[in-house]
Amino acid sequence: MSSMPDLLDEWEAHLAIARRRSSHTVRAYVTTAGRLVERLDLRDWASVAALSTRDLRGQLASRRAEGISNVSAARELSALKGFVAFARDKVGADPGAAPRIRGPRIKKGLPRPVTPDEATHMVETVSDMAAEDWTGARDAAVLLLMYGAGLRIAEALSLKASDLPLGETLVVTGKGNKQRVVPLIPIVREAVAKYAAACPFDLAEDDALFRGVKGGPLSQGMVQKAMARARKALGLPSTATPHALRHSFATHLLGSGADLRSLQELLGHASLGSTQIYTKVDAAKMLEAYRSAHPREND
Repeated sequence: MSSMPDLLDEWEAHLAIARRRSSHTVRAYVTTAGRLVERLDLRDWASVAALSTRDLRGQLASRRAEGISNVSAARELSALKGFVAFARDKVGADPGAAPRIRGPRIKKGLPRPVTPDEATHMVETVSDMAAEDWTGARDAAVLLLMYGAGLRIAEALSLKASDLPLGETLVVTGKGNKQRVVPLIPIVREAVAKYAAACPFDLAEDDALFRGVKGGPLSQGMVQKAMARARKALGLPSTATPHALRHSFATHLLGSGADLRSLQELLGHASLGSTQIYTKVDAAKMLEAYRSAHPREND
């Protein structure tokens, strides 16, 4: 008979070796499975394979009661489904009879920036769902350039191999061939370096930095498709697009005290009017917080 450590060790090996998931994802998925195994006192693969939709719903309900967000709940559900599917495969159970459960519903509303939690999960999921390790590293790097440096998708894809290695700042050519200097935080630089090291094509100086699977320049459509798959897996609304990451960069900076003129320069807006939209977003967030927290709001 198996034990809890044995189950989790096998699951970890499957994720790391057979599925080649990132170390971060392996830790998260194993932790998620561990909570399920402990809560239901599961001892062998047969007991995991026998779990019902009701069991998984109960597990998610207990986690939601602990305060996790919708996007985190969706990611945990994905991990639980994978864990149960692995168990059912090991015991030879009918795959068509696996538990069926939908992820948490996301309230539809006005377009909004993604939260830091959603952005982090989005980058990780895009990387994990890629067909190859190097394309996962590539897609993560592109998304982080938008979320961590405020680049437009076209600006990120226009970077050349000659821009390597990235330093603490980057000169970006935006609309109208207008150039601006943007700061690069370590996580962005590290993501691009990881991609460059994994890319199977020769990165000649005059060539595009980001490549498609056949070696040509990476297209915007491929980035959009990768993000759409991750968005669906995480249960995020249709507004969670690549441009929403740039939108989030601006909104988070404004919320942290950045002034509009500095934000205008970082975003490469020709006019201050284009930047002022983010003050409306910030005001909307404040109003939402007021409505949900003020004791007299419902009087």
